[in-house]
Parts: sequence; C-alpha cells; structure tokens
Amino acid sequence: MTSDEHTLLNHYNINTLYPTAWPAEKDESDTSNDEQPTNKTKRPAHSRAKSRYSALIRSGSDRRSLVPGSEKTGDGIENLVQKDEPDPLGGPDSVVRILRQHGLPVEEDQRLRNRFLLSSTTFSPTLYLSQVHSDASTQSLLRGLESLSRSIDQKSASLKVLVESNFERFVRAKTTIDNVYAEMRNQGADAPVPERPRTRSRITSKGSAHFRNSSAQGSFSPRGVDKALPSDKKKHALVKESEYGVQGIKAPLIEVAVKAEEIWGPALGGRAREETLKSALASVEECSAIVEIGPALSSYIKRKDYDSVVDEYRKARRFAEEARAMANQTSGGRGPLTESQVYRVVITARMWSGVEKQIDDFRREIWRRLTNVEAPPLSAAGQHTTDEPMALIGVLLELGVEDNPIWFWLLSRYDYLKTKITASFERSRVEIEILRRRLANAEPPPLRSAITHLKGPRDTAWHNKAHHLDTPAVLELWDLIHSSVSYLLSTAGGLLGEVIEFWDKAQAFIDGKIQRTLPIGLDGQSRKHHRLSTDGVKDLQKGFVELIEMLRDSVLAFFAEPPIEDVSMLYSPLQSTTPTTPKSAVFAPFAHQDSRFRFDASNPPPPSPKRGEAWEDFAFWPPHANALSGIHYLEKVLTLVAAAAMELGDLRPVSSSSRVQEGLKTLINGTRERCVNALAAAWIRDAEMFHLMETFVRHSERRDLTSLPAYFLAFENAVLSGLQRLAYVPDVASKAGSSSWITPPTSTTLKLIRRDFTKTIYMVLSDMIKDAEKHSSPQDTQSLEPMDAISLSANDGFDGGNDESQSIRLLLTMSNIKYFQADLIPQLITHFETSFSLKIPEETKTIKDVLGQIEAKLFKSYTGPSAEKLASIIYNGITSSSWVPTTDHPTELRPYVYEALLLVVYIHSEVSTTAAPLLHAIISHLFERMVHAFLSAFLARADRYTLAALMQATLDVEFVASILSQYTTARAGELQNEVYQELDARTDNSARQRLQKELPGMRAILKKLREGTRGEFACFKKVRGK
Repeated sequence: MTSDEHTLLNHYNINTLYPTAWPAEKDESDTSNDEQPTNKTKRPAHSRAKSRYSALIRSGSDRRSLVPGSEKTGDGIENLVQKDEPDPLGGPDSVVRILRQHGLPVEEDQRLRNRFLLSSTTFSPTLYLSQVHSDASTQSLLRGLESLSRSIDQKSASLKVLVESNFERFVRAKTTIDNVYAEMRNQGADAPVPERPRTRSRITSKGSAHFRNSSAQGSFSPRGVDKALPSDKKKHALVKESEYGVQGIKAPLIEVAVKAEEIWGPALGGRAREETLKSALASVEECSAIVEIGPALSSYIKRKDYDSVVDEYRKARRFAEEARAMANQTSGGRGPLTESQVYRVVITARMWSGVEKQIDDFRREIWRRLTNVEAPPLSAAGQHTTDEPMALIGVLLELGVEDNPIWFWLLSRYDYLKTKITASFERSRVEIEILRRRLANAEPPPLRSAITHLKGPRDTAWHNKAHHLDTPAVLELWDLIHSSVSYLLSTAGGLLGEVIEFWDKAQAFIDGKIQRTLPIGLDGQSRKHHRLSTDGVKDLQKGFVELIEMLRDSVLAFFAEPPIEDVSMLYSPLQSTTPTTPKSAVFAPFAHQDSRFRFDASNPPPPSPKRGEAWEDFAFWPPHANALSGIHYLEKVLTLVAAAAMELGDLRPVSSSSRVQEGLKTLINGTRERCVNALAAAWIRDAEMFHLMETFVRHSERRDLTSLPAYFLAFENAVLSGLQRLAYVPDVASKAGSSSWITPPTSTTLKLIRRDFTKTIYMVLSDMIKDAEKHSSPQDTQSLEPMDAISLSANDGFDGGNDESQSIRLLLTMSNIKYFQADLIPQLITHFETSFSLKIPEETKTIKDVLGQIEAKLFKSYTGPSAEKLASIIYNGITSSSWVPTTDHPTELRPYVYEALLLVVYIHSEVSTTAAPLLHAIISHLFERMVHAFLSAFLARADRYTLAALMQATLDVEFVASILSQYTTARAGELQNEVYQELDARTDNSARQRLQKELPGMRAILKKLREGTRGEFACFKKVRGK
C-alpha cells in the first residue's frame, strides 16, 4: 500500500479503497455531542420525538475533528488516536496490518490497538517492539532509531517555526481584546485604576488560562470595580447593575404606561369586553362538537373502548388540520381571519392540546400493558386467535407512535421468557435439593419394605402401579423431578411450549401474516412498523436460539452436575434485574407457598451426609431409591428430553444451525448416559439385598425351588427392559426423522450395562451359597420370614434349628442353581443380547463355569457327610471280626448292609420330597461311594478269603447293587468289578471253583432277600412309565 492510499484511508476513516456499502459509523459521525445514543433493541415507550429541524441546531461548542482518521469513543468524546499508522521506525506503512498477520484482534479490541499506536496515550514501546518488530535484527532497529530521531527533529523544528512566526501577532490580538473589554466594562466609572505594569513573556502568555481573567484583573480588584460609581454615570454603564445601559429609561416608560391604563382603560375596555364575550359565546356554541371531544375521549379511555378512542382521536386530528389550514390563510396572502375563525382556531388549539395530553397518557398506559401482557394461546385449528397483545398493538399503530410496538412486544416477551426460564429452573433445582437432603438425612427404609418393593415385577402390571414401586418419600421426590422437567420441556403448558409459541408469533410477524390484519395508522404513518428490518429478524432468531440454549443448558446442568450446595434462594427474595419484564418474581407452578419448602433461614436443611453412596453424585436420583422406581420415572423424563430436542430441531432457526443441533444431541446423549449410570448403580445396590428374599419357602408351582429365582428373573428382566428403553428411547425413536437425533448408545454405556449385568448375577449366586452353607437359628428364620410368605411347616421339611434344615437349605439351593443353569441364565442372556444387539460369549462361558463350580461345591457340601457316614458304616462292618460267617453257606446279609441302605432310604426321602430332580444324581453318587467303600474295606482286611467269606462278600455287594440298580453308573460298575477282582485275588482256585457251583443257590438267596425287604426298599424301585 502506497503512502497516498494510506492517507486516503485515514482521511475518510475507511478500511478499504473500494467499499461496497456506506459504513454505519459514518451515519453516526455527524451526531452532535449532546445527543444520546439510541438503543437498537428497546427504547422507552414514552420518549418524545425530536424536532425534524434538530439536525440544523448546532451548539457553539460543536466542532469537527481536523485530524484524519480520528475516532470517537463510546461516550461520543473525540480523540486524536487514529485507526492505523505507519511504522514510526520507518518500516511498513500499516501497523494494524502487521498485527493482524500476527493473529492479534486489533480491529475488534480498540484498547489493544491503541497500545500499538504512537498517537495514543496508552502506547507501550515494549509491547510494540515485541509484536511488530519481534524478528527485527539489531541493525534494523538502529536504522529505525535514526529514522525516528529524524522525524522528531523535523516535527520539533516545524513547531518551533510556527510558534515564533505567530507569537507577536498573538500578543497584539490579546492586548486589543483586553483593552476593548476593559473600556466596555468600566464605562461610567470616575477614572480607571491604573494597572500595575506587568512584563509579558512567552511563558506567562502560554500559561494564561482565560483572556478576561488576565486582562481584567485590575477591574475586579478592590480599587477598581468595588469602588462605588456616580449614579448618573452608572445608569449608562454596560454592567449588569445598570441592565447594560437600559435602566435610565425603563422607569419613565413604566410610569407612562400605568397612567395611560388608569385614564383610558375603563373607557376603552368595557365595550370591547362585551363584544368579546358575545363573540366567544357564539364561537363556543358553534364549536360545541370540538369542545365535547375532550370529555368524550376521557370517558372512552376509562371504559377501555379502544375503537371509540381511535375515532375521537381521528375527529380531533381532523379539526386540528382544519384549524391549521385556517391559520395558514394569513401567511398565504388571503387576508386576515374573522373573529369567529380566530375563536375556532383558539378553541381547536386548546382542545388539541388536551387531546394530545390524554393520548400521550393513554399511549404510556398502552405501552405499559403491552409490556406486561401474556402471550395468547393457540386455537384448536392451530391459528392465533384475536388476543390482547394484538389489540394493544393495533391501538398504538392507529394512534401513531415513533417506536415499533410489534418489535417492542417481541422484545418484552423475549425478556419475560428469558427471566422465567432462569427463575423457574433455579427454583425447581433448589426445591428438589431440599427434598433430597431430607431423604438423605432420614433413616433408610426398613429392609422388609425394600424387599417388598423389589418383588413388584412378579406382577405383570407392575409398571402401572407406581405407588408400589418405592417408599412414599422417594416417590414424592420422583414426582417433583418429573413435574419440574415437564414444566421446562413440555410443549403443552410448559416453558418450551411458550418459547415455541413465541417463535410462531415472531415468524408470523416476519412473514407479514399478522400485519395484514393490523391498521396502518393515520395517513399511513404506521405502515413503516409493519415490516421488521433484516437486523431485527436476525436479532429475533438469535434471541430464540438463546432461549433454546438456556433450556438446554438448564436441563443438562441438572442431570450432568452434582447436587448444588447453595439453597438460600428459598429464603432470599428474588431481585428482579429487569423492571420492565412482567411477573419476574413469581412463576407457575411456584406461585403457591408449599409447606414442604418452608423453613427457618437460620436453620436450613443440612447438607447430604457423605457415606460413599452412588446416588450422592446424582442431583436427580432420590436417596435410597431402588432401580424399579428409577426406571418408571427416568423413562418418562428421558422421553420428554428427547421429544423436546426433536421438536426444537424441526424449527427453522435450529435446523439451519449445526451448532445448536449438536447441542441438542449432546443434551439427549448426556442425559441418557447419566440416567443409565444412576440406574446401573441402583441396580447393583438392589442386587446386594436380594439374598434377604431367600427364606427357603417353596415356590407355589415348583416345589423343588424357592421363590428367589422367580423374583430374581422378574427383577432382572424388568431392569434390562428399563435400561433398553433408556438407551434407545423407543417412544421417540419410532417417530419419523428420529434416527438423526436418537443415536445408538455409546460403547462405554453398553460396556457398563454388560459389566453390571454379570455382576448382579455373580452377587446373587454368591449370596445364595452363603445362605445355604450357614447354620441358621430360629431367630434367623424369623427375621427372614417375608410378609406374604407361607409359614414354614413340617410339610416343607424345614426346621430352623437342626442339621436337617441345613441339608434342606443345601438341597433347595442346589435345585435353584440347577434352575439357574438350565433355564434362568439362558433366558437372561437371550434377553440381554436381544435388547442391546450385543453378543456376550465370554460372559456366558464364565457364568456357566461359575454355575458349574457352585453346583459342584454345593453337591459336595450336601453328599459329603452322608457319603462319609456310609463309608464308615461299610468299612466298620466289613473289617469287623464278626463279619466272617460262621457257617459254610451263609444265607443272611450282615447288619451293616441294612444300616447303610436305611441311611440311603432316608436321604432318598429327603431329596425326593425337597428337590426331586436332584435325586438320581445324589443317589448315584452315594452308590459310587458305597462301592468304593466296599473296595476300601476289602483291601483293608489282611487275611485271605474262604469260600464262606467270598459268598458273604458277594451277597453283600450284589444285594446293594441290585437294590440300587436304578442308580448305577459306569463308574460304579468299574468299582464293582474291582471289588470282585480284589476278592478273587485273595482266594485260591479251589474256592473259586466251588463259588461257581454255589452261584445258582446264591441267586435264589438274593431273590429271597429282596422279596423279604421289598417294603423297606420300595423307594428304590423304578416306577413304570418313567
């Protein structure tokens, strides 16, 4: 850029040599300093318009800057700081361009720019060198210093020459002015007091602040002005005391006027007064219609008859125009007015003055009411009905106003909604926190009550019975949270609905639909208010987006932020920061004084105690609430949030702004994630209490199970379904166009649900083992008895205080684990994978392995004592000295065989009546242990077996095997063969051969023995058809 171009830019105060539009600041540059800046957004309704000739009125102090490129500050004060300057060190011709290249916002920040301009008082050399000459070398800085020194010398020399060449002229002018003023001031004085000669120098002249103060010093001294002047001369002196020379003739003129009035006044005034009164009376009668306008207008205003007010105003305006045209006849050369015409003009002027005053007051009242008026509701057809705001706007347009009433009402409505959103959200937040603190500081609900609520999902209609989901205090807080969010985001009766109605009304004004029904005013003077400016439309769109962002930020802050600490809002009155905004202190639904939120300001509710609970981090989760109530209410809340975001996303200002759309998506995703996290934490907490449901009471339909698996299955299915609805929001996702708003849950959310799903299963299984293996007491049984359970009786085979109850616990737990393994866990895994479209093969395998380990552990815990007892009976029986038969052909079994089998009979009875599906596995295992005990006992005998011993051993083993043949296994067969091999190894060939001959007889003996014990061991007989 050349120096000439730079000079042009600074002179005309523009940024480019080829501007495309007239700069807006040029419109304001001619405004006089005494004018106040106008407010683009809102002006007082009662502000009076300035005269149309105000632009021609210029005060004497109005000056224009002669410095090219100078600017005005925000308060209208002009300074000499230019917008741009060349480098004072002789570098580039634009400092601002260099700073802009360095990324500094000097065009937006005037204070920052002034720190780099040499003409500014805030110029910072250090900052200038560090930014403009950040990469300058030492040589270039030295050259810049030389250039700066030459520039300073040149300017100093020019200034010196200017002062020296004009100094004498200045002194002569100063002396002449002082002499003229002294002569005018001291006219009529006896003699001027000689002044003390003063030496004038350049320093004193330069330091004098005012010519009069310096030149008239002698006149104002005690020897000058304060000395009394002769009265005859003082009358003609040009001083204030003599009224600047007029005092001498003023008194005689007044005396002459008084005398003339005393003599000729009564003679000349009586007849004229009579004629004047007659003429005035005739004029009044002739102008009765004009006189009646004022009272009629006042009556219509009191009755709020807007149409009649406008008609009367039109009539008064017509009379005023006629009177003005009548008065203009004189100036138009048509001759003077008649007396009746003069009276008509005077009466009309008086009437018009009163009408204008009434209309001005009426306008102010209409402005006030327009500020406070509520928004109109929509009709059934979705059209805006005739409402009070439009009626008030129509009245103002009819009467004619400088400010745009449409724009004024839209701004008032915007301020009202903005204040209402902030106040409503803060109030709701504090009220929720008050109830939350009371819940947190209260005692947790009894375990019996908590367990009862967790049993709710067994009822298929549990979701519709909200009052059974949790305690009344928790449900009260849930209802408050839901109603508060609904009040913010509901389109029917909520703040969101009001915001949308505001935009619908604004859009109708932007499109010009409503203006078609509005008046254009007298002579079309209000037509200019019918169309909003482009800047006004942009401001409306920005304001609407701001209201949306306020709603979004409020809801997101409630869900994303921890509980608030300050609750002083409830006992500190709300200070309205916008006096023109209506009803800023009280908003529905908080207009009532709820007793729940009344408390002494000196004793507010204490903060929530910190116990490490998960709900302490969530402002929207009631303390001690279970997952079921959370599912019921959070599903409704999240549906409201998602539906509101979609509703707003379809509106024009939002659909055209990707930033606002992303903010609404963040609202949905952030709220959903926090809800899932809170629900997952409550899920874990509820699972920890599930073992308290295990009272070992039989299931009403499956007697081999307790009620715990059914309760757990129903609870897990309910939670998984609730999490699925929270993650995918199906009520909103089913609507058209929802795919761009309701995105799938993040991998972090799915990972959390997956982890907690397996964790709850492990927790319940672990607690089941602990409950089964612990030794119960009668007190334990009584404490675990549920409210709706069947009393434990002998028929259940359960007694809380003996070893038998321990075995029944193990049997029922094993049966439950078997049910978990076969049915319950596969159902839950299928439900999880279907709900979240996520396969969990690793977790499935781990759960199955854990179930297998638990089953094996419980099986061993139950069969171990019985197996050891059987082994002891068999071992002691065989190793006893009385085991060897005394006859050569034994025909009876040894007593230990009956004793062992009777023990198995008892176990069979216990298992079959408690957990029948486990019977075969348990008896088969005991049979294997019995055969193993036979083998161990025979190995323990050191002597060799005779034929009688072989026959006795064969009878004992074969009888047991034939009685328990239904429960034989491959392992039992192998062990039985090992028993026979051991017996065969302990005898000789002769005994073997004789044993083979005795086998038919032994079969007959075994048959006889089985027939004889058919009743005792009938339980082991295989039932036909099974």
